[in-house]
Amino acid sequence: MTKVAETMFAGVRLNNDEHGRTHRAGAGRMHEESSELAALIELRKRFADGLARAGLNKTQLAARAELGRTTVQEAFQAGKPAPSAETVVALARVLRLPDQQLLDLRRVAARENDPALGKDHGPGKPITEWDPHDLEVHPAGVGSGIVPQRVLPGYVPRGHDRILTDAALEAAQGNSRMLVLVGTSSTGKTRACWEAIQPLETRGWRLWHPFDPTRAEAALDDLERVVPRTVVWLNEAQHYLGNPQLGERIAAAVHSLLTQPQRRPVLVLGTLWPEYADQYTALPPAGSPDPHSRVRELLAGRTLTIPDTFDQDALRSVAVLAQDGDQLLADALTRAHAHGRITQDLAGAPELLRRYEHSTPTAKAVLQAAMDARRLGIGLHLPQTFLTDAAIDYLSDQDYDELTDDWAEAAFADLARPVHGKQAPLRRTGARPRRRPPGGPTSAPTPTSVTGPAFRLADYLEQHGRTTRLKLCPPASFWAAAHAHLTHPDDLGNLAIAAEQRHRLQWAHHLRLRAANAGHPYSLNYLARMREGAGDMEGAESLYQRAADAGGTSDLTDLADQRREAGDPEGAGALYRRAADAGDADALFLLAGRRKAAGDREGAEAFYQRAADAGRADALVDLVELKEEAGDWEGVKALYERAADTGDTYAIARLADMRAEAGDQEGAEALYQGVVDAGDTDALIYLAQLKEDAGDFDGAEALYQRVVDAGDTDALIYLAQLKEDAGDFDGAEALYQGAVDAGDTDALIYLAQLKEEARDFDGAEALYQQVADTSDPYTVVHLAELKEEAGDLEGAETLYQQAATNPIALTVLARMREQDGDWEGAKAVYQRAADAGHAGALVRLAELRDEAGDQKGAETFYQQAAATGDPDTLIHLARMRDEAGDQKGAETFYQQAAATGDPDTLIHLARMRDEAGDQKGAETFYQRAADTGELPDDEAKMRWPYGLDPDGSPTPPWP
Repeated sequence: MTKVAETMFAGVRLNNDEHGRTHRAGAGRMHEESSELAALIELRKRFADGLARAGLNKTQLAARAELGRTTVQEAFQAGKPAPSAETVVALARVLRLPDQQLLDLRRVAARENDPALGKDHGPGKPITEWDPHDLEVHPAGVGSGIVPQRVLPGYVPRGHDRILTDAALEAAQGNSRMLVLVGTSSTGKTRACWEAIQPLETRGWRLWHPFDPTRAEAALDDLERVVPRTVVWLNEAQHYLGNPQLGERIAAAVHSLLTQPQRRPVLVLGTLWPEYADQYTALPPAGSPDPHSRVRELLAGRTLTIPDTFDQDALRSVAVLAQDGDQLLADALTRAHAHGRITQDLAGAPELLRRYEHSTPTAKAVLQAAMDARRLGIGLHLPQTFLTDAAIDYLSDQDYDELTDDWAEAAFADLARPVHGKQAPLRRTGARPRRRPPGGPTSAPTPTSVTGPAFRLADYLEQHGRTTRLKLCPPASFWAAAHAHLTHPDDLGNLAIAAEQRHRLQWAHHLRLRAANAGHPYSLNYLARMREGAGDMEGAESLYQRAADAGGTSDLTDLADQRREAGDPEGAGALYRRAADAGDADALFLLAGRRKAAGDREGAEAFYQRAADAGRADALVDLVELKEEAGDWEGVKALYERAADTGDTYAIARLADMRAEAGDQEGAEALYQGVVDAGDTDALIYLAQLKEDAGDFDGAEALYQRVVDAGDTDALIYLAQLKEDAGDFDGAEALYQGAVDAGDTDALIYLAQLKEEARDFDGAEALYQQVADTSDPYTVVHLAELKEEAGDLEGAETLYQQAATNPIALTVLARMREQDGDWEGAKAVYQRAADAGHAGALVRLAELRDEAGDQKGAETFYQQAAATGDPDTLIHLARMRDEAGDQKGAETFYQQAAATGDPDTLIHLARMRDEAGDQKGAETFYQRAADTGELPDDEAKMRWPYGLDPDGSPTPPWP
């Protein structure tokens, strides 16, 4: 356990000593005395204490807990049996007591010594039985001895570890939490999760890693079976949340797991690469499908970014462990001390990259085919037959002519060799077989699994390929091998989409046919639309139905949408009802809206209620609106209480906003208070702001103070501003200073402004100087701009000068000098920024030389700017050469701009060539833009109606 974790969990132990014993010690003594009565007495004592603190009588308690008065009376009454678990949870909720501790006492009192006695133990196994490497923690080396053992290097906690430890701490205290770590490959995400759960190991927690038969299927099958005190391990969460058929349903199931009180506590931990996190959290354009709406809601406020490198403090800690004998860290430090990528080095990243770059031509061809396969959407397990055939066109003609009969065997054997005893560039692997009892219930048909040997590309090389090969289209052998050897519907469907994006229409068509035959819903839908466009409505309907059967309820909804758009409202209605009967939240929500529009309030309420139950938080909001319109205030109240009870923060926030807009300040505050009581400190800020808006400054101040006490230093600034508005400048200054002491550099600026308003110019100046001395140059630029806006040009320039190591600050300073007419001073500052490598400064210097008639000097600066690789600068320089009649020089810079691979630049260059009458040159640039997958579809179809071949040449007409 890390020192941070030890300290935090020691705090838990101290907090639990309020009744003269820790829960563990209390339970231990009760066990030693064989006294169930002691547990029952302790349980009732805690109920009585909670009742006294709440200021309620038992009749009021029964009403709020929605229990019978006799049930509540017997829970407190000596001589009666232990209350049921449901009663304990309901009373704990109202009395704001930790229900998990009370349930433990109840189990002892009821002689249920096994927490899962007579019940499903739930998926997973005790944390003590897990090996971290089986949870996909990267191996870092081998131990000594006759049989090599994988070992873990010492662990150095960093900033993100404190937040992870907090999440584990809250879970240990009985609250359900979820956290997804976002970072690039081999940055220590999975190891950080492993370290965070170590304190839970000694508390009897389980860990479940959904994996068999596929990650997504395993998660969806068993999430409802997860029992309290379980860590749900969603490493590489894109395999769960990004699954095209099951991802949204998994997100809804995880949401239910986190928000149902009777299932607390659970801890859901996951990891994601940044590109996946961006994909899932980005809002789609207006009018576009929203394939990740539930995933986006689930991840909101639950992601944590991990830095790529160790800062200086962490590197010093690594050095200490290395000096104490940690040979793995000592070895990594010799190579990574300058750049700080310790975890990547431990995972073998530098050696993996070296192996790739210096591989034999055949091994490199196999790796490039694997890289392209992963970036275009093929799953983790790459069939050897596919890789062997795909690699052929990655070879040069000379390398192909020199192939031996055993080239593939030699290449795969070479790539399977590990680096530093850790990872291999391409290691042999395989999907785990499905294990289900015979004769049991079956779900959708299982996709055909990989037959024959399969291989997995090292994560680091996969990410390297995503970056370096982003703008390249695979050759013909890749597409032919995919068509011949891939069988999984998602692999085929994803490749069909990738081919279409790159305007390889013929391959897209054939891959889509294979995907449809394998049961890929999107491909079936696509072919159905083609049939519909051709007038074959019967064939289209059959394909639509197959898509719905293969993909579940969401495809029924899509099919219904298409029926409606085709003018078949009756057929659409029937499909919507089928999707609704299957529990699809979107279909239920849509049907509720239709019933509402038709004036059927009762029917609309029923569907909104079902949609809310299925996970549509906004359905609860619409249901409230419906009940308000009807004047059903008791129904409205019941819904508010339900939102508060479930802890659905999205719904509660929406409902609270509605109450505030309607002038019901008390109702809005009550809703936020419910979230606060559930342990959400963010809601304290919203509640404080509500009180502030209502003029209850004392109440707002008390709530901001609670946020500060909970460790959120951002609230110090809110609280300081509140005091400042009230005229309490001394109090505001003290709070700003507290934020400064906590490391908030923005607070320095607020504090300096406060001193300026108080005419303490010396104090303000000292703080401004502190900003300049201690913070990054960007903050100094911001401060200088504030002074500039206030008319203090001299003060602004002073700060710009202090940030002179930052080229952006220098260019701003140069602009100021231009505005003052100090051209020589401006040029000198631009030159300093240019010397620091700022392309914008180089361009501006070139423009100044241009304006002065110094064409040669201007070109020199443009060339320097071009060397930075900025495509806009390269195009600008090419145009200058064009205007000067130097076509050869212009071509050089156009080619440099195109070499950046930026799609917009390629399209821009193509259009310029078109305008200049250079059709051949335009065609080349358009083809390269198509290779990136970013050429607009209409433009591509206009140029190549039959598509492109993999080599970029136009495809001839095909059926």
